[in-house]
Amino acid sequence: MTIAIDCRMSGKSGIGTFLDGILPFFVQSQHHLLLLGFDNARPTEAVHRSIVTAQNVTCIPCDIEPFSPAEMFHFPKQIAKQINSADCFFSPYCNIPSGIHIPKYTTIHDIVFLDIKGIASPLGTLVRGICYRYAIWKSRAIFTVSQFSKERIQKRLGCKKPIHVVYNGIPSYIEQEPSRSIPKTNTIIFIGNVKKHKGLLTLLDAFAKLRIICGKKSLVPPELVVVGSGERLRTAETIPEHAREGVTFTGHVSDEQLLELLAAARFLVQPSLYEGFGIPPLQALCLGTKALISDIPVFREIYSGFPVVFFEAGNPEDLCTKMEALYTDKSPLPAIPARYSYRRTAALIQQALERS
Repeated sequence: MTIAIDCRMSGKSGIGTFLDGILPFFVQSQHHLLLLGFDNARPTEAVHRSIVTAQNVTCIPCDIEPFSPAEMFHFPKQIAKQINSADCFFSPYCNIPSGIHIPKYTTIHDIVFLDIKGIASPLGTLVRGICYRYAIWKSRAIFTVSQFSKERIQKRLGCKKPIHVVYNGIPSYIEQEPSRSIPKTNTIIFIGNVKKHKGLLTLLDAFAKLRIICGKKSLVPPELVVVGSGERLRTAETIPEHAREGVTFTGHVSDEQLLELLAAARFLVQPSLYEGFGIPPLQALCLGTKALISDIPVFREIYSGFPVVFFEAGNPEDLCTKMEALYTDKSPLPAIPARYSYRRTAALIQQALERS
């Protein structure tokens, strides 16, 4: 079977992490792959040359941006013709170029823009809703990364098409990391952006309280490290100055830097109000770092049976109490279940494509 895969988001966070996680396992399959957006003459930093030069891979260079007018209305006919020579088209997101006539399969990771008000402008929310519904209309089946997201897609978008839950996995740069001993510091780490649903303001409120408590108890005050690209942290200036004490905004960091920050942290806090999956706690646990996460339904689903600590979402007092307990707890982290891997995710996607 020949599978065309949209790889234009490779190397980026979010969707790119999902794509780059499953892609090596597609290459290991017996299928022939047409990789849209890759150029074997100029492999990107995020993709090993072994992928773009594999015998079962044909690269289709393309600089048309996803969701751009050119993609939706004027996608190059020659590129569309190449894609249409495949048996099916798979997108790691919900975008579909015009002129694609073969069976299409798209991925809706979550519908946070529809479920949480204020994340996007009313026009932006409307456009995203149209894109989700268009993807459902055009796709033979949909993939998503949690049972929670599947239920929200069915309820909010009225999706009647098959929806396959395939979950996320552990990024290769963590999964392949040799065990090494990194001393724990007095840092607490947060990975994400400053959008409303990530809960960072709740964390900053609880963190300020924790520093006061530590001062009264003569404990070394903790430091909070907020990791995310400059673009994702573009609203950081809205955070009050008094809430910045002891807080470091790193901006974008390399995979190696992220490994070191995560491994050295006392624990990770993921105070999200909404997620489709939520990878950072899994990353932390795999590196021997404890995770304190909100008790939202998707986290209850994804991290059931994992050695995590839950707190009441949006409650800075409860978060502060749990943070104080973890900050002074030096007990070792129990073993974590081997439940999620991109190898398994890729296999589930391929099985769904083959069955169709």
